[in-house]
Amino acid sequence: MSAPFLECANVTGAAVSAFTATAAETLLSATDVVARTLEEAQFDLGEGPRWDAVRTRLPVLIPDLSGKAHLVWPAFAEVLADLEVAALFVFPLTVGAIDLGVVELYRTTPGSLSGSERLAVEVLTGETAWALLRWTLGEAQPGGPAIVPSGINAATGAAARSVALPNSRREIHQATGMVLAQANVSAAQALLLLRGHAFSHQLTLHETALQVIRRDLVFTPPSGTSPNGPGLT
Repeated sequence: MSAPFLECANVTGAAVSAFTATAAETLLSATDVVARTLEEAQFDLGEGPRWDAVRTRLPVLIPDLSGKAHLVWPAFAEVLADLEVAALFVFPLTVGAIDLGVVELYRTTPGSLSGSERLAVEVLTGETAWALLRWTLGEAQPGGPAIVPSGINAATGAAARSVALPNSRREIHQATGMVLAQANVSAAQALLLLRGHAFSHQLTLHETALQVIRRDLVFTPPSGTSPNGPGLT
């Protein structure tokens, strides 16, 4: 699913994520470990260009990351410091008023996408969004022929370079539900609690979720107070 984007533009790697009703906040495909790390770090931290693209429903194009990331996304900038990433380009996956996910492209050298490259990426992004919508409605599977432009075989060639990925973040979703019940907060607040604990203890969000599922970590509202200020036990 992500590999065809390497055919559209002079980029090093790509990742495709979905947050549909069927596959909430799921990394569907990544061409390499760096692309996967970029996506997972932004998901874990709750900051980065992918969230700007989701919020504005517009592409976020950063041809030169030097300096900018430290000012806008300080936590994500710490992750970037350990990676050979010089440029990021994020395109939202939308169909009409429906938000389906994002496509994230990175490059190891700075530089903008050319006009023809951006157009090609936007065309493929549109095709991918429609494929995700059909998948959500149960009419197709992600990664199937519908998302691959003519002339590229998804089973061979470029697509074969995609990194094998889990199908979902089931443990994170499960832990979010557990924290929701434990701390008597909303799902959004529960995820923020998980992210905050992960960041403050230098853990990944997945590692924190596993602690909650094993009940090594329990979030509870302070005794005799409003549940708006959950604590840990």
